[in-house]
Amino acid sequence: MHFAGIVSVRLRNSTIKKHGVAALISLSVFAVVTLAQVSAFFDYLEYKTYDFRASLLANTTRPSDDIIVVLLNQASIDWANQERGWSWPWPRKAYAEFIDYMQRAGAQSVIFDVIFSEPSVYGPEDDAAFIKASADFGRVVQTVFFSTQSGKSLTWPKELDKPLFQPDKFDALLLRYDLLYGNQHTPDGQIGAQFPIGGLLDAAGSIGTVTGTPDSDGIFRRLGLFTCFDNKAVPGLSAASLLVGGMDPKITYHERKRAIAWGAYTIPVDQQGMSLLRFRGDLTRYIPYSAAQILQSAEAYRQGQEPLLPPEDFSGKHIFFGYYASGLFDICSTPISSVYPGVGMHITMLDNMLQGDFIHESPGWVGILMSLIAIVLVNFLTLYSSRIPLAITGGTVLLILITGSAMAAYSFAGLWLPMVAPMTAVVLTFLAATLYNYATEGSQKRFIKSAFSQYLSPAVIEQLLANPGLLSLGGERREISIFFSDVQGFTTISETLDPTKLTELLNAYLSFMTDTILDSGGTIDKYEGDAIIAFWNAPISHEDHAARALEASLACQRKLAERQDFFAEQYGCRLLTRIGLNTGYAVVGNMGSTKRFDYTMLGDSVNLAARLEGLNKQFGTYLMCTEATFTQALHAGSFYGRKLAQVAVVGKHEPVTVYEPLLEAVFREKEPVLRQFDEARDLFYQGAFAAALLLFEALIEQDKSSFFYAEQCRYYQEHPAQWKGFWQATSK
Repeated sequence: MHFAGIVSVRLRNSTIKKHGVAALISLSVFAVVTLAQVSAFFDYLEYKTYDFRASLLANTTRPSDDIIVVLLNQASIDWANQERGWSWPWPRKAYAEFIDYMQRAGAQSVIFDVIFSEPSVYGPEDDAAFIKASADFGRVVQTVFFSTQSGKSLTWPKELDKPLFQPDKFDALLLRYDLLYGNQHTPDGQIGAQFPIGGLLDAAGSIGTVTGTPDSDGIFRRLGLFTCFDNKAVPGLSAASLLVGGMDPKITYHERKRAIAWGAYTIPVDQQGMSLLRFRGDLTRYIPYSAAQILQSAEAYRQGQEPLLPPEDFSGKHIFFGYYASGLFDICSTPISSVYPGVGMHITMLDNMLQGDFIHESPGWVGILMSLIAIVLVNFLTLYSSRIPLAITGGTVLLILITGSAMAAYSFAGLWLPMVAPMTAVVLTFLAATLYNYATEGSQKRFIKSAFSQYLSPAVIEQLLANPGLLSLGGERREISIFFSDVQGFTTISETLDPTKLTELLNAYLSFMTDTILDSGGTIDKYEGDAIIAFWNAPISHEDHAARALEASLACQRKLAERQDFFAEQYGCRLLTRIGLNTGYAVVGNMGSTKRFDYTMLGDSVNLAARLEGLNKQFGTYLMCTEATFTQALHAGSFYGRKLAQVAVVGKHEPVTVYEPLLEAVFREKEPVLRQFDEARDLFYQGAFAAALLLFEALIEQDKSSFFYAEQCRYYQEHPAQWKGFWQATSK
């Protein structure tokens, strides 16, 4: 009885202690996460999760049928030059012809995302044609741009009678729309307005601003309904397209709803008065027309012929006109593209107003509540369960639920739910609770020894045991240098040996290769027959991982050459090994099932290294690496080699620059040949195939890569249309 009582007391004390630890972990993590959230610490990461949602779901909603995009693209410029003899810039009569056709079609409005701030180079009559067409139509929106550099007008012209918003009940929020808000003393001078030329300004039905402000990370996600300049509420380009049709300019702010009421439209805004846009994808989803197509249709209509684009296609539509030729249009970074046309922001704003599906930010307390719930659940799963797989599974499911909820809220409710704060709460709570369990149960070191003894050197394992924080359980994204090797013709070799001899040969080969990799601080990922897959900079960090990888690869080739006589004598064969190296970001960590797992790597950088190993066959080389590996290695040591090629590997459309690293002695011996190769290679990539061929043919006897290039020169001489400026690999 007494013994049972002691056991009972111990169990009760252990439970009480665990309750205290759970409470301490919960309060600590909750305080850290909440403080980080309210101090905007998570903003950058949260923006990225938002961009992921916006990009992934952009194509799930349909663009408005009431918006049409007309782009003056390079094809239009070429057509006009050939058919009408117009050089760039186009005469203004071209825009007059465009407006006349839209007027005939009964378009709702025509919006120019172009500032015609200078008179036409073709003379006053040319401007007059544009002005007359604009005045006759009456529903043309011209652009004003506010800046410290190009803005010349420091006040709003008193005689300019164009529709302006009349804000009601905005109170202090109205200040947020002022261009000088938060920056009363601009270092570049006063903010001014850049207007179209006078006659065009007078003929416009409305003036819209294209001025916008990105978020703190430089990405444009929001747009304001208007901008305050000289105490005037100047509508944005999208709002001007509605004002020009006669909408009441009175707008009212409802603070409780945090939204602007404008006629039948409700426009949600954030604390700065900006509206989060729901992007529909790139402009091709609006089926953009080219300016040339419109002008061709207008000409055909005048001649009584069937136009390519009949006028009725534009009836009742809002027509956005913008430049889309190289060097002519402005670009901005948005959640869906880093080179998004600026006019797309205003098109999206109008689209969101017409369809009433802006994105709403959730209140701050929502993220705090989600974090609290996540902390409690993870604490319960981790501290009160002795089954680590259950805790890992539960935490993973919770992360999936957070992600799924955020995606569903964005897609179906237009709601931006926070992801980073609750996810951080999950991770921090799991780590804190897991560390407590390991500390009290002494299982951390046993885990590390068990997990890594097969593919790390004893010295590395000792480092991990001394500092477990170096190991991130699960997966982590980090830069590594990746190694793939394969023995040339090993299948043929294996057919000539009995199983015993083949096993001896393979073990002898893999032993010295493995020792060389491990001695340099590398990690063996796996063996696949005679192939070795390895990487550097995980789990132990090495700043010079690229140099270690390259040095180990050269050492492997050197040691293999030294053992050729041994292999020939013992096994009647010579071993030649192809190696591919790449340095880049990948996910590394323990992956597999709960009972069987490997410390391995995943990612596009891994695939590229594998492709380079096989690419050696094409060039007749035995060691190839990317420019990223070679240049990083040079920062940490002296290496020799040649730039081999610009090639897009199988499955990729973008080329990478690859090098052939060489031992110093080999480099010195072949230096004259390498100089001639460099000259021939440069000619090849310039498209001078005939000149390159002569040089490569002179090198064929001394350099196998030159033989490959000579064949390519002959091929592209016969098929010049297939040349892309780089070589496209067609086999692995």
